[in-house]
Amino acid sequence: MSENNNNNKRPPASVIFIFGGSGDLNQRKLTPALYNLFIDEWMPDQFAIVGIGRSDYSDDKFREHLFEGIQEFSRRKEQNGKWKDFSGRISYLKMDAEDEGAYKNITDKVHQFEADWKIHPNVIFYLAVAPQLVPDIAKKLSTIHLCSDKRATRIVVEKPFGHDLKSAHELNELLSGMFAEDQIYRIDHYLGKETVQNILALRFANALFEPIWNRNYIDHVQITVAETVGVEERGGYYEQSGALRDMVQNHILQLLCMVAMEPPVNFEANEIRNKKVAVLNAIRKISKEEVRDYAVRGQYSEGWMKGEKVKGYRQEEKVDPNSNVETFAALKFYIDNWRWHRIPFYVRTGKYMHQKTSVINIQFRPAPHYAFPPEAAETWRPNRLTISIQPEMDIRLRFQAKRPGQDMILNPVDMIFNYKDAYPEDHEPEAYETLLLDVMEGNPAQFMRADQVEAAWHVVMPIIEAWEQRPPIDFPNYAPDSWGPEDAEALIARDGHNWITLPHKEA
Repeated sequence: MSENNNNNKRPPASVIFIFGGSGDLNQRKLTPALYNLFIDEWMPDQFAIVGIGRSDYSDDKFREHLFEGIQEFSRRKEQNGKWKDFSGRISYLKMDAEDEGAYKNITDKVHQFEADWKIHPNVIFYLAVAPQLVPDIAKKLSTIHLCSDKRATRIVVEKPFGHDLKSAHELNELLSGMFAEDQIYRIDHYLGKETVQNILALRFANALFEPIWNRNYIDHVQITVAETVGVEERGGYYEQSGALRDMVQNHILQLLCMVAMEPPVNFEANEIRNKKVAVLNAIRKISKEEVRDYAVRGQYSEGWMKGEKVKGYRQEEKVDPNSNVETFAALKFYIDNWRWHRIPFYVRTGKYMHQKTSVINIQFRPAPHYAFPPEAAETWRPNRLTISIQPEMDIRLRFQAKRPGQDMILNPVDMIFNYKDAYPEDHEPEAYETLLLDVMEGNPAQFMRADQVEAAWHVVMPIIEAWEQRPPIDFPNYAPDSWGPEDAEALIARDGHNWITLPHKEA
């Protein structure tokens, strides 16, 4: 996305109401994203941002609060008076979201903008609030006349979407009873990351890959989402969540869908989402009795992380001293369809891992060695395609090359496409920038549909239930600054594989 591109096709006039406007998500992510869209001339010509919250802010004090977030969290700071132009579109509405009568103030605001702009704008309600507040706010929003406009009114709901299959289904039923599916945007910021979106381009825009993207050529797939931090101040939330709910059910299964989906007929939202749902429905359901063969859980102990002493999970604030909540999960999935028959998909995620990384590895089957002398095969490695999502954003292809010299000795080498090197003049948009622009444009392709959410819960529920019925006897079972418990290595080693880790780049 280049700066000052006057050819940008801007979205229609929009009013964005942010419930939880004085909260952390808005200050750290939402307003910085909207500000960068404004700098890059992607915001509508006519737009307004209205923060809604209980805090006692004037418009000016609210803008100051958000400006602190720009200076600390935005990929670009204030420049050339842009903040002054942008912040003039921001206002604050002090309001108790539980007071149904207060919602008239929202209607009045929209009518005011409508009169000023001489056009009916898109109205977007972003629920940047705790999950338990979503149903009540949605019910009250549905009573105002604005929300009956299916074309122009949208509601954005953050993850987690439900705590389990039952609660996710109930929330879907509640929202679908008040809003059309096309109005509901269930947001997962992972899907807005540039490298994630590039998976579809890599697969379906290149004749090199799609013909070999199947069980005949691929040996297995690995997905790792590792963090070098603990639960930090989120102990209360994590006690109700754990790694399986927090990362696998949404982020990781979405990545798996991008890798495994069939080619779409077109890039319309429902076509892409249909293909993703098909993958989730094809994932082999694990019975509770089989869980120990397909899933490993872990919890970090106290120890040392990059030279600093850190607490164990059970010593973290707002965490039960005898907690059985997992901070690490590793699983093996099979997708029972023609393309992926008998090909394992290994996934893992954890806190206090040795390296911060989100990476997908496509491991190809080894090529036959017959034509080469024995010494050529000593360092032979199968081809591998690696898609790094964060912190590095690159795609690398490993293949064999002859080492210089008189002997026929082969070495694995990497061919690397790096975003920063390829596009040094362009600014990689943050995930929320991409997704907020999609909301304003009315493009739901990168947002989860109701059936997609429930299909993902169907995949993990047997594991959740089995773990809840059989408390672990070995927690805590891995040290900080490691790659998780030993059982995670055993899970993949039983199939003759090992977890792939990339060389660590120091910042």
